[in-house]
Amino acid sequence: MVLCCQALFSVLRRIEPLLLLEQLGSTFFYASLQMVVKDRSVNATYPNASLSSEESQQKFISDFYMIYYLILQVAPILPAVLLAKIGDLSWRKAPVVVPLFGYLQCSLVLLLVVLFRLPLEVMFGAGTLFGLSGGFCTLWSGVMTVTSLGCTATDRSKVLMRMELLYGLVGVAGNLVSGHLFLLCSSSLGRGTVALAVSALMILLCLIHAVVLLQVKVINQDSNEECQALSNASSEGTMEAPLEINKVNVALLFAAAMLYVSGHDGAVDMLPTFAMKDPLNWNATQLGYGNAAGSVIYLTSFLGVVVFRRCVGEIVLIMIGMVSFASGIFFMSFVTATYMFYLARSLNMFALMPMPTIRSLLSQQVPASSCGITLTSLQVSLKVAGLAYVPAFTKIYQKTLSWFPGFIFTLATTLTALGMIPISIVGCRSAQKNLNENIRRKENQHHKP
Repeated sequence: MVLCCQALFSVLRRIEPLLLLEQLGSTFFYASLQMVVKDRSVNATYPNASLSSEESQQKFISDFYMIYYLILQVAPILPAVLLAKIGDLSWRKAPVVVPLFGYLQCSLVLLLVVLFRLPLEVMFGAGTLFGLSGGFCTLWSGVMTVTSLGCTATDRSKVLMRMELLYGLVGVAGNLVSGHLFLLCSSSLGRGTVALAVSALMILLCLIHAVVLLQVKVINQDSNEECQALSNASSEGTMEAPLEINKVNVALLFAAAMLYVSGHDGAVDMLPTFAMKDPLNWNATQLGYGNAAGSVIYLTSFLGVVVFRRCVGEIVLIMIGMVSFASGIFFMSFVTATYMFYLARSLNMFALMPMPTIRSLLSQQVPASSCGITLTSLQVSLKVAGLAYVPAFTKIYQKTLSWFPGFIFTLATTLTALGMIPISIVGCRSAQKNLNENIRRKENQHHKP
């Protein structure tokens, strides 16, 4: 009995229970937010815009998400840097604990909006506070840092991949339940009360776990090992860290990442809005299932990396992921039925492979001492790109709603195709470099006495 208690306590001190509780809480929160926004859009009117009832609802929903996502893009930038510094210098759990406070207040505010029929714009203030607490990017970075510190450089890649796999599995389960949970309520309280109460409870338990139970183990690492651990092994083996920055390759990889994230995130952020209108016109349960299909992509991308990395290099791995997303999102442009939506998402099965692989490849283009600042600069660049693609996709969707609602998905396909160009150039440059090194090696062997 004592051994069982000790084993249970040791499990509770790990990061996995925190990740499980956080993912369940955030899944219920975002599913509820989507439906609350849809419910509030029914009475939306724009007298000066000459819009139909459905177009008014779509404009209300897309405008809300545009402002909300912009807040979540901008607000966390400086707090994320400060919390990362605090985590490095003193309190390792700071990048985990502080964002959870923001998550908790966000969930509670939305619960109050539902219970007391408060204006939906109150969520902009809640989103700002969440962003100022570091936001999800800080929380995820903190979780990954705690995980990385507790394992060796050799095992780190596998451990981080297992964490992403767990995150995807919990996301699938949470999304499948979220729609049903949202509909569990009495008419007097309002739809979503139960789901939001459970969400707040999950995040509260997560916060208590982070403060009281979570243990941060630190295993000393050699700096060169740390840099190489950021890189996934390819079929050609792990590359040695260069002595100087390969500026051309770094610039090309930055361009590819910004183009791909702009297309991917811009389109995926609009999917719930697209699914709430005719001809799909999804309810809470169907939205939950749709979100679960998105979470399944975590699993298929994970399996894709495990399988494909045995036989292809990182450049090919990135291209497979980009082609997977481009084909699926282009099909989404012409979706008119629920089964077609799931067919389109099934084509996206490897869509999450490019960005981790781009980060891996990027870490191989710089010295070990520059790995951290390079990857941080990439993250900031993606945040800046969000300031452009979030309003751009929203306004384009509104303008094309009456004649081609799927135009934004075609636009995302185009951006993804453009992102393949710099990746192809990096592949050609790397192949040429390897060829030159092989020729030089053979010449040196030939001249040896």
